[in-house]
Amino acid sequence: MTQSPPKTYHVKSFGCQMNVYDGERMGELLAARGMTAADESLDADLVVLNTCHIREKAVDRIYSEIGRMKREDGSRPMIAVAGCVAQAEGAEISRRAKTVDIVVGPQAYHRLPGLIDDAVAGRAAVDTDMPAASKFEILPGRARRTSASAFLTVQEGCDKFCTYCVVPYTRGAEVSRPWNAILDEARALVDAGAKEITLLGQNVNAWTGEDEAGRAQGLDGLVRALDKLPGLARIRYTTSHPNDMTQGLMDAHAEIPSLMPFLHLPVQSGSDRILKAMNRSHSRDSYLRIIERVRAARPDIALSGDFIVGFPGESDAEFKETLSIVAETRYAQCFSFKYSSRPGTPAADMDGQIAPELMDERLQRLQAAINREQLAFNQATIGKRTQILLERKGRQAGQLIGKSPWLQSVVIEAEDVGIGDLVEVDIVSAGPNSLTGAVVAHQRA
Repeated sequence: MTQSPPKTYHVKSFGCQMNVYDGERMGELLAARGMTAADESLDADLVVLNTCHIREKAVDRIYSEIGRMKREDGSRPMIAVAGCVAQAEGAEISRRAKTVDIVVGPQAYHRLPGLIDDAVAGRAAVDTDMPAASKFEILPGRARRTSASAFLTVQEGCDKFCTYCVVPYTRGAEVSRPWNAILDEARALVDAGAKEITLLGQNVNAWTGEDEAGRAQGLDGLVRALDKLPGLARIRYTTSHPNDMTQGLMDAHAEIPSLMPFLHLPVQSGSDRILKAMNRSHSRDSYLRIIERVRAARPDIALSGDFIVGFPGESDAEFKETLSIVAETRYAQCFSFKYSSRPGTPAADMDGQIAPELMDERLQRLQAAINREQLAFNQATIGKRTQILLERKGRQAGQLIGKSPWLQSVVIEAEDVGIGDLVEVDIVSAGPNSLTGAVVAHQRA
């Protein structure tokens, strides 16, 4: 059965920042086809659900989202499921949800226009290949206008094979984008209005390449090149792996003012036995020694991490080791999750699966510890004068919210500033999730 070609689209992304980036690129791809963005899903002819497969509930949420794709008159938009759930489940999605028209994996979304043509013609539209040709070579140029803070994927995939993780199976092996392609995209983002760029990768600090002179470079060399771009005020990167945290990158934090004093470095557990069972390539001690070296290079750096509680076989004593590493590291913020069994991963078949109620109790204790450290870090910034980049409006009239160098949300009230401005503020108060600033001076966008 044929359909009418869609004229409008809506992309809804779930999960990580790389999905946000991929969603933006799919939107640009559809716009280049002549389609127009719709603000709401049910107002669009085509809805792209850009999915995450890390958590079990995230997968269930996608099927729930598909079920809600029905207008009051009974009609439905064309539905495309993209991203890691698409890669992991493939044609099973179409069998399980008959209303899905297109299934496309994260390495094949540059083929979305052709898949739309297949769906319109009533042909099967499933593509979960990992083609040899990079999608980045085929995607259109960046949008002419972007927000003050933009994402830029520089590395994809993972070779680490942590026993709980599906990323190596859904995103493939580690691949670094070429030096010149990254710099070209960064220039386009700055020309479109970006003042801050966050470099993205599953293991972003594993990025390697060659510069224009053919010299081997790591992520620190790429950051130094980006620092020279006129108009780019801030550089960030995420997510890093302890195994790839080089001295060169630590030195870059000390030497490059545009590289923000923030590092997201997941540890996952404070127990050496659990880390080994997870197939993490670091120990508790080696991780803490990295933290010491990072702080020696940049004493004011804000640290962030990821934790999994309830990994198979985790004892109460081993969980307490995780609580102790939180206290020792003094994180500015963290992400914490209950272990979620993912089909096809080694941990899914391990003995000692933890009861859900025990995981709940441990997660509450961990998050309470993390929240205490986050509040302490925020309160320590009271009295500091710093610069924030305004990104959005606040809840109250006249409020604007910007990000500090340490990735804290700072709320201000001012009449002569706007989104995209760099504003100098004094931090006057701090809560667990945000700060309040008083404006001292600002730089117009």
